Order: sequence, then C-alpha cells, then structure tokens
Amino acid sequence: MSLFDNAFGIHEHALPLRNKRMQMISENIANADTPHFKAKDLDFAKVLDAQRSAPMQSTHVSHFRIGALPNADGVFYRTPFNASADGNTVELTVEQARYGKSAGDYQATLSFLENRVSGIRKALRGE
Repeated sequence: MSLFDNAFGIHEHALPLRNKRMQMISENIANADTPHFKAKDLDFAKVLDAQRSAPMQSTHVSHFRIGALPNADGVFYRTPFNASADGNTVELTVEQARYGKSAGDYQATLSFLENRVSGIRKALRGE
C-alpha cells in the first residue's frame, strides 16, 4: 500500500464527476432555445458510489451473473416543471440555479483537495 493511495479520499473521484455535471448543465443552458433539446443531468451520488465500490462477484457456480445495469453512467433526462411548445425541456432559471450550486460544490471539492495537498507537503517537510 502506497502512502498516496488514499491520501485524497473521496475527493479524488468526486472532482471529475463534478466537472462532468457542470459541463452537462452548461450544455443545457447553451441549448435553451434549441427545439426538441432534452435537458440532461448526472446522478452524482449514484455514479460516485459505483466508482468507489467494488463490482459484485458471484460466490458459487449456480449464482446468477449480474449484467450491465441500465443507465450505468448516471445520465438521465430531466422532467421539466413547465412544458415548452417546441419540445425543449430546458428551463433556463432552473439550469442557472443548478449551475450555481454545482459550481459551489466544485469549489468546495477543490478546497478539500488543496488542504490535503498542503497537509501532505507539511508532513513531507517535517513541519
């Protein structure tokens, strides 16, 4: 076991997922006026749990094998509060609010990682 194997904890896995979610929300905002565009989002908790947990394995020959789960990447289409006449499901104010919250979550994850790196530096220097 290496010193750095678990140094960053869950934040090592969370940062790329937070980035992916912010990208999806920004694509939704960019396509707010595109007819028939469907707003997408990322089920952050589901994907993070899937990344951190070990895959299930059968313990006996007669056990059923588990196949690929539907929607394993955690992407889902949002149901709008108010339907649009052109079939677009993006609600700009909702997307902007979600982007703001997502940006705050991303910044918090970066802060946690920065603190961990700072602590490791201090430990290596002997401070």
